[in-house]
Amino acid sequence: MPTMPVAVAASGDTNVVEDLYGILRVLSDGTVVRSPDQPEFCPITFPCDHPSVQWKEAVYDKGKNLRVRMYKPSGGGEQAGRKLPVLVHYHGGGFCLGSCTWGNIHSFCLRLAAEAGAVVLSAGYRLAPEHRLPAALDDAAGFLEWLRERSVSAEGEDRWLTEAADFGRVFVTGDSAGGTLAHHLAVRAGTSAAPKHGDGVDSLTIKGYILLMPFFGGVDRTRSEAVEFPLAETPFLNLAVLDRFWRLSLPEGASRDHPIANPFGADSPALGSVEFPPVLVVSSGTDLLHDRTVDYAERLARMGKPLEVVDFPDDPHGFFTQEPWSETTGELIRLVSVFVADSCVAVAAPKTA
Repeated sequence: MPTMPVAVAASGDTNVVEDLYGILRVLSDGTVVRSPDQPEFCPITFPCDHPSVQWKEAVYDKGKNLRVRMYKPSGGGEQAGRKLPVLVHYHGGGFCLGSCTWGNIHSFCLRLAAEAGAVVLSAGYRLAPEHRLPAALDDAAGFLEWLRERSVSAEGEDRWLTEAADFGRVFVTGDSAGGTLAHHLAVRAGTSAAPKHGDGVDSLTIKGYILLMPFFGGVDRTRSEAVEFPLAETPFLNLAVLDRFWRLSLPEGASRDHPIANPFGADSPALGSVEFPPVLVVSSGTDLLHDRTVDYAERLARMGKPLEVVDFPDDPHGFFTQEPWSETTGELIRLVSVFVADSCVAVAAPKTA
Protein backbone atom coordinates (compact mmCIF):
# COMPACT_ATOMS: atom_id res chain seq x y z
CA MET A 1 0.00 0.00 0.00
CA PRO A 2 1.17 3.60 -0.43
CA THR A 3 3.45 5.08 2.14
CA MET A 4 1.31 7.35 4.31
CA PRO A 5 2.52 10.38 6.27
CA VAL A 6 2.78 9.49 9.93
CA ALA A 7 2.53 12.14 12.65
CA VAL A 8 1.06 12.57 16.09
CA ALA A 9 -2.05 14.73 16.49
CA ALA A 10 -3.70 15.03 19.88
CA SER A 11 -7.39 14.15 19.92
CA GLY A 12 -8.18 17.64 21.20
CA ASP A 13 -6.17 19.40 18.48
CA THR A 14 -8.33 22.21 17.06
CA ASN A 15 -6.61 21.75 13.69
CA VAL A 16 -8.26 18.36 13.25
CA VAL A 17 -11.23 18.75 10.89
CA GLU A 18 -11.92 15.07 10.16
CA ASP A 19 -11.25 12.10 12.45
CA LEU A 20 -11.82 8.39 11.82
CA TYR A 21 -11.28 6.51 15.09
CA GLY A 22 -7.92 8.23 15.54
CA ILE A 23 -6.60 6.01 12.75
CA LEU A 24 -6.92 8.78 10.18
CA ARG A 25 -7.06 12.53 10.85
CA VAL A 26 -7.28 15.38 8.39
CA LEU A 27 -5.92 18.72 9.56
CA SER A 28 -7.21 22.13 8.57
CA ASP A 29 -4.26 22.68 6.23
CA GLY A 30 -5.11 19.47 4.34
CA THR A 31 -2.43 17.31 5.95
CA VAL A 32 -3.48 13.68 6.34
CA VAL A 33 -2.24 11.99 9.51
CA ARG A 34 -2.36 8.20 9.71
CA SER A 35 -1.55 6.20 12.81
CA PRO A 36 1.27 3.67 12.30
CA ASP A 37 -0.51 1.22 14.63
CA GLN A 38 -3.18 -1.30 13.76
CA PRO A 39 -6.59 -0.38 15.22
CA GLU A 40 -8.01 -1.85 18.41
CA PHE A 41 -10.31 -4.15 16.43
CA CYS A 42 -7.21 -5.98 15.10
CA PRO A 43 -6.08 -7.58 18.39
CA ILE A 44 -2.73 -9.33 18.49
CA THR A 45 -4.58 -12.40 19.74
CA PHE A 46 -5.77 -13.07 16.18
CA PRO A 47 -3.62 -15.93 14.83
CA CYS A 48 -1.06 -15.07 12.16
CA ASP A 49 -0.98 -18.57 10.73
CA HIS A 50 -3.20 -21.57 10.14
CA PRO A 51 -1.93 -25.17 10.28
CA SER A 52 -3.47 -26.05 6.91
CA VAL A 53 -2.80 -22.81 5.01
CA GLN A 54 0.32 -21.43 3.34
CA TRP A 55 0.52 -17.71 2.71
CA LYS A 56 2.88 -15.14 1.28
CA GLU A 57 2.88 -11.48 0.36
CA ALA A 58 3.82 -9.86 -2.94
CA VAL A 59 3.84 -6.46 -4.60
CA TYR A 60 1.52 -6.40 -7.61
CA ASP A 61 2.04 -2.74 -8.55
CA LYS A 62 5.55 -1.48 -7.80
CA GLY A 63 4.82 2.07 -8.91
CA LYS A 64 2.04 2.42 -6.35
CA ASN A 65 3.51 -0.03 -3.84
CA LEU A 66 0.30 -2.07 -3.81
CA ARG A 67 0.43 -5.43 -2.11
CA VAL A 68 -1.47 -8.70 -2.19
CA ARG A 69 -1.53 -11.44 0.41
CA MET A 70 -1.95 -14.86 -1.15
CA TYR A 71 -3.31 -17.90 0.71
CA LYS A 72 -3.63 -21.52 -0.36
CA PRO A 73 -4.59 -24.71 1.51
CA SER A 74 -1.46 -26.73 2.31
CA GLY A 75 -2.95 -30.06 1.31
CA GLY A 76 -4.96 -28.89 -1.71
CA GLY A 77 -4.20 -27.83 -5.21
CA GLU A 78 -1.24 -29.51 -6.84
CA GLN A 79 -0.67 -31.84 -3.88
CA ALA A 80 -4.11 -33.35 -4.38
CA GLY A 81 -3.77 -33.45 -8.16
CA ARG A 82 -6.35 -30.75 -8.71
CA LYS A 83 -6.44 -27.00 -8.86
CA LEU A 84 -8.57 -24.81 -6.64
CA PRO A 85 -11.02 -21.97 -7.25
CA VAL A 86 -9.64 -18.47 -6.73
CA LEU A 87 -11.29 -15.89 -4.47
CA VAL A 88 -10.05 -12.35 -5.12
CA HIS A 89 -10.86 -10.39 -1.98
CA TYR A 90 -11.01 -6.61 -1.51
CA HIS A 91 -11.14 -5.36 2.09
CA GLY A 92 -13.52 -2.78 3.52
CA GLY A 93 -12.92 0.47 5.36
CA GLY A 94 -15.04 3.08 3.62
CA PHE A 95 -12.32 3.54 0.97
CA CYS A 96 -10.32 5.38 3.66
CA LEU A 97 -9.12 2.65 6.01
CA GLY A 98 -7.98 -0.95 5.91
CA SER A 99 -5.16 -3.07 4.59
CA CYS A 100 -4.61 -6.65 3.54
CA THR A 101 -2.02 -6.69 6.34
CA TRP A 102 -4.47 -5.85 9.14
CA GLY A 103 -4.85 -8.73 11.59
CA ASN A 104 -8.63 -9.09 11.30
CA ILE A 105 -8.57 -9.21 7.49
CA HIS A 106 -5.61 -11.58 7.52
CA SER A 107 -7.38 -13.93 9.96
CA PHE A 108 -10.57 -13.96 7.90
CA CYS A 109 -8.62 -14.80 4.74
CA LEU A 110 -6.74 -17.60 6.51
CA ARG A 111 -10.01 -19.18 7.55
CA LEU A 112 -11.62 -18.55 4.18
CA ALA A 113 -8.81 -20.37 2.37
CA ALA A 114 -8.85 -23.27 4.82
CA GLU A 115 -12.59 -23.87 5.00
CA ALA A 116 -13.61 -22.88 1.47
CA GLY A 117 -10.77 -24.93 -0.01
CA ALA A 118 -9.74 -22.06 -2.24
CA VAL A 119 -6.83 -19.85 -3.18
CA VAL A 120 -7.55 -16.46 -1.59
CA LEU A 121 -5.92 -13.30 -2.92
CA SER A 122 -6.39 -10.31 -0.62
CA ALA A 123 -5.47 -7.26 -2.69
CA GLY A 124 -4.76 -3.79 -1.36
CA TYR A 125 -5.67 -0.55 -3.10
CA ARG A 126 -4.98 3.15 -2.69
CA LEU A 127 -6.94 4.88 0.05
CA ALA A 128 -8.71 8.22 0.30
CA PRO A 129 -8.46 11.08 0.98
CA GLU A 130 -4.91 10.97 -0.41
CA HIS A 131 -6.27 9.08 -3.41
CA ARG A 132 -9.94 9.79 -3.97
CA LEU A 133 -12.26 7.58 -5.98
CA PRO A 134 -12.07 6.20 -8.59
CA ALA A 135 -8.46 5.38 -7.56
CA ALA A 136 -9.50 2.32 -5.54
CA LEU A 137 -11.63 1.02 -8.41
CA ASP A 138 -8.81 1.51 -10.90
CA ASP A 139 -6.46 -0.39 -8.58
CA ALA A 140 -8.95 -3.23 -8.15
CA ALA A 141 -9.22 -3.53 -11.94
CA GLY A 142 -5.44 -3.34 -12.17
CA PHE A 143 -5.11 -6.28 -9.83
CA LEU A 144 -7.31 -8.41 -12.07
CA GLU A 145 -5.00 -7.52 -14.97
CA TRP A 146 -2.02 -8.55 -12.85
CA LEU A 147 -3.77 -11.84 -12.12
CA ARG A 148 -4.55 -12.33 -15.79
CA GLU A 149 -0.84 -12.03 -16.57
CA ARG A 150 -0.05 -14.61 -13.88
CA SER A 151 -2.63 -16.98 -15.39
CA VAL A 152 -0.48 -17.47 -18.47
CA SER A 153 2.83 -17.67 -16.62
CA ALA A 154 4.21 -20.59 -14.64
CA GLU A 155 7.75 -19.40 -14.12
CA GLY A 156 9.74 -18.37 -11.06
CA GLU A 157 7.81 -17.06 -8.07
CA ASP A 158 4.56 -17.20 -10.04
CA ARG A 159 4.57 -20.99 -9.69
CA TRP A 160 3.56 -20.72 -6.03
CA LEU A 161 0.26 -19.34 -7.27
CA THR A 162 -0.18 -20.96 -10.66
CA GLU A 163 0.38 -24.52 -9.46
CA ALA A 164 -2.63 -24.26 -7.14
CA ALA A 165 -4.98 -21.77 -8.83
CA ASP A 166 -7.68 -22.64 -11.32
CA PHE A 167 -7.92 -19.43 -13.34
CA GLY A 168 -11.06 -20.72 -15.01
CA ARG A 169 -12.85 -20.51 -11.64
CA VAL A 170 -12.26 -17.01 -10.31
CA PHE A 171 -14.65 -15.22 -7.95
CA VAL A 172 -14.43 -11.58 -6.92
CA THR A 173 -15.35 -11.00 -3.28
CA GLY A 174 -15.48 -7.81 -1.27
CA ASP A 175 -16.25 -6.68 2.24
CA SER A 176 -18.18 -3.38 2.59
CA ALA A 177 -16.25 -0.92 0.36
CA GLY A 178 -14.67 -3.97 -1.21
CA GLY A 179 -18.16 -5.19 -2.06
CA THR A 180 -18.80 -1.88 -3.80
CA LEU A 181 -15.64 -2.46 -5.84
CA ALA A 182 -16.88 -5.94 -6.72
CA HIS A 183 -20.13 -4.48 -8.06
CA HIS A 184 -18.37 -1.95 -10.25
CA LEU A 185 -15.92 -4.54 -11.55
CA ALA A 186 -18.88 -6.69 -12.54
CA VAL A 187 -20.46 -3.77 -14.37
CA ARG A 188 -17.22 -2.96 -16.17
CA ALA A 189 -16.78 -6.56 -17.27
CA GLY A 190 -20.43 -6.97 -18.22
CA THR A 191 -20.46 -3.93 -20.49
CA SER A 192 -17.00 -4.08 -22.08
CA ALA A 193 -16.06 -5.32 -25.53
CA ALA A 194 -13.59 -7.71 -23.92
CA PRO A 195 -14.42 -11.44 -23.53
CA LYS A 196 -17.54 -11.83 -21.42
CA HIS A 197 -17.89 -13.70 -18.15
CA GLY A 198 -17.37 -17.42 -18.61
CA ASP A 199 -17.04 -17.46 -22.40
CA GLY A 200 -13.96 -19.68 -22.26
CA VAL A 201 -11.85 -17.34 -24.41
CA ASP A 202 -10.04 -15.32 -21.75
CA SER A 203 -7.27 -16.93 -19.71
CA LEU A 204 -9.06 -15.63 -16.62
CA THR A 205 -12.72 -16.49 -16.17
CA ILE A 206 -14.74 -14.77 -13.47
CA LYS A 207 -17.49 -17.15 -12.48
CA GLY A 208 -19.21 -14.95 -9.94
CA TYR A 209 -19.17 -12.03 -7.52
CA ILE A 210 -19.68 -12.06 -3.75
CA LEU A 211 -20.76 -8.79 -2.13
CA LEU A 212 -20.47 -8.92 1.66
CA MET A 213 -22.54 -6.03 3.04
CA PRO A 214 -21.53 -3.64 0.26
CA PHE A 215 -20.99 0.02 1.09
CA PHE A 216 -23.53 1.90 -1.02
CA GLY A 217 -24.85 5.39 -0.37
CA GLY A 218 -27.32 8.00 -1.50
CA VAL A 219 -28.54 11.48 -0.67
CA ASP A 220 -31.96 10.18 0.39
CA ARG A 221 -31.81 8.24 3.65
CA THR A 222 -33.13 4.71 3.94
CA ARG A 223 -35.14 3.42 6.89
CA SER A 224 -32.13 1.61 8.36
CA GLU A 225 -30.09 4.81 8.16
CA ALA A 226 -32.74 6.97 9.78
CA VAL A 227 -32.54 8.18 13.37
CA GLU A 228 -35.63 6.16 14.28
CA PHE A 229 -33.74 2.94 13.54
CA PRO A 230 -31.35 3.00 16.53
CA LEU A 231 -30.50 -0.72 16.54
CA ALA A 232 -27.80 -0.21 13.93
CA GLU A 233 -26.27 2.89 15.56
CA THR A 234 -23.02 2.00 17.32
CA PRO A 235 -19.97 4.04 18.31
CA PHE A 236 -18.01 2.07 15.73
CA LEU A 237 -20.35 2.58 12.79
CA ASN A 238 -22.96 5.31 12.75
CA LEU A 239 -24.46 7.70 10.23
CA ALA A 240 -21.88 10.41 10.91
CA VAL A 241 -19.07 7.94 10.19
CA LEU A 242 -20.71 6.75 6.95
CA ASP A 243 -21.09 10.33 5.78
CA ARG A 244 -17.48 11.06 6.71
CA PHE A 245 -16.27 8.11 4.65
CA TRP A 246 -18.10 9.42 1.58
CA ARG A 247 -16.99 13.00 2.20
CA LEU A 248 -13.36 11.91 2.29
CA SER A 249 -13.44 9.35 -0.52
CA LEU A 250 -15.68 10.72 -3.28
CA PRO A 251 -14.33 13.23 -5.82
CA GLU A 252 -14.29 16.76 -4.46
CA GLY A 253 -17.75 18.30 -4.64
CA ALA A 254 -19.55 15.01 -5.39
CA SER A 255 -22.66 14.00 -3.50
CA ARG A 256 -23.59 10.56 -2.18
CA ASP A 257 -25.54 10.05 -5.42
CA HIS A 258 -22.25 9.81 -7.32
CA PRO A 259 -22.32 6.63 -9.49
CA ILE A 260 -19.67 4.89 -7.38
CA ALA A 261 -21.70 5.44 -4.21
CA ASN A 262 -25.21 4.98 -5.58
CA PRO A 263 -25.58 2.35 -8.33
CA PHE A 264 -29.09 3.64 -9.03
CA GLY A 265 -28.43 7.38 -8.95
CA ALA A 266 -29.46 9.73 -11.74
CA ASP A 267 -26.02 9.60 -13.35
CA SER A 268 -25.38 5.89 -12.76
CA PRO A 269 -25.26 3.52 -15.73
CA ALA A 270 -28.39 1.46 -16.39
CA LEU A 271 -27.85 -2.14 -15.31
CA GLY A 272 -30.59 -3.83 -17.31
CA SER A 273 -28.32 -4.72 -20.24
CA VAL A 274 -25.26 -5.57 -18.13
CA GLU A 275 -24.32 -9.25 -18.26
CA PHE A 276 -23.84 -10.56 -14.73
CA PRO A 277 -22.57 -14.01 -13.79
CA PRO A 278 -24.01 -15.41 -10.53
CA VAL A 279 -23.92 -12.88 -7.69
CA LEU A 280 -24.12 -13.61 -3.96
CA VAL A 281 -25.26 -10.67 -1.85
CA VAL A 282 -24.92 -10.90 1.93
CA SER A 283 -26.69 -8.50 4.30
CA SER A 284 -26.91 -8.20 8.07
CA GLY A 285 -30.03 -7.23 9.95
CA THR A 286 -28.47 -4.78 12.42
CA ASP A 287 -26.47 -2.94 9.77
CA LEU A 288 -27.11 0.72 8.92
CA LEU A 289 -26.57 -0.32 5.30
CA HIS A 290 -29.11 -3.17 5.50
CA ASP A 291 -31.87 -1.50 3.48
CA ARG A 292 -29.49 -0.35 0.74
CA THR A 293 -28.13 -3.89 0.41
CA VAL A 294 -31.62 -5.39 0.24
CA ASP A 295 -32.78 -2.76 -2.27
CA TYR A 296 -29.74 -3.45 -4.46
CA ALA A 297 -30.46 -7.19 -4.46
CA GLU A 298 -34.16 -6.73 -5.13
CA ARG A 299 -33.50 -4.47 -8.10
CA LEU A 300 -31.02 -6.89 -9.64
CA ALA A 301 -33.46 -9.75 -9.11
CA ARG A 302 -36.23 -7.81 -10.88
CA MET A 303 -33.85 -7.37 -13.82
CA GLY A 304 -33.50 -11.15 -14.00
CA LYS A 305 -29.88 -11.27 -12.89
CA PRO A 306 -28.63 -14.62 -11.48
CA LEU A 307 -28.71 -13.71 -7.83
CA GLU A 308 -28.66 -15.29 -4.39
CA VAL A 309 -29.35 -13.29 -1.22
CA VAL A 310 -28.43 -14.32 2.31
CA ASP A 311 -29.30 -12.30 5.42
CA PHE A 312 -27.80 -12.62 8.89
CA PRO A 313 -30.63 -10.97 10.83
CA ASP A 314 -28.95 -10.66 14.22
CA ASP A 315 -25.44 -9.66 13.22
CA PRO A 316 -23.71 -6.30 12.68
CA HIS A 317 -21.93 -4.90 9.66
CA GLY A 318 -18.73 -6.79 8.91
CA PHE A 319 -19.15 -9.31 11.73
CA PHE A 320 -16.76 -11.71 9.98
CA THR A 321 -13.85 -9.29 10.31
CA GLN A 322 -14.75 -8.35 13.88
CA GLU A 323 -14.89 -12.03 14.89
CA PRO A 324 -13.22 -14.01 12.11
CA TRP A 325 -13.18 -17.24 14.14
CA SER A 326 -16.79 -17.16 15.31
CA GLU A 327 -19.43 -19.77 14.57
CA THR A 328 -21.39 -17.27 12.48
CA THR A 329 -18.34 -16.50 10.36
CA GLY A 330 -17.98 -20.23 9.81
CA GLU A 331 -21.56 -20.34 8.54
CA LEU A 332 -20.84 -17.45 6.17
CA ILE A 333 -17.81 -19.27 4.77
CA ARG A 334 -19.91 -22.41 4.33
CA LEU A 335 -22.46 -20.44 2.30
CA VAL A 336 -19.69 -18.90 0.19
CA SER A 337 -18.31 -22.39 -0.45
CA VAL A 338 -21.70 -23.66 -1.61
CA PHE A 339 -22.16 -20.63 -3.86
CA VAL A 340 -18.74 -21.18 -5.44
CA ALA A 341 -19.45 -24.86 -6.05
CA ASP A 342 -22.91 -24.22 -7.50
CA SER A 343 -21.70 -21.37 -9.73
CA CYS A 344 -19.02 -23.57 -11.25
CA VAL A 345 -21.70 -26.03 -12.36
CA ALA A 346 -24.39 -23.79 -13.81
CA VAL A 347 -25.85 -20.29 -13.65
CA ALA A 348 -28.32 -20.22 -10.81
CA ALA A 349 -31.81 -18.75 -11.08
CA PRO A 350 -32.62 -15.81 -8.82
CA LYS A 351 -33.43 -16.98 -5.32
CA THR A 352 -33.58 -15.65 -1.78
CA ALA A 353 -32.41 -17.39 1.38
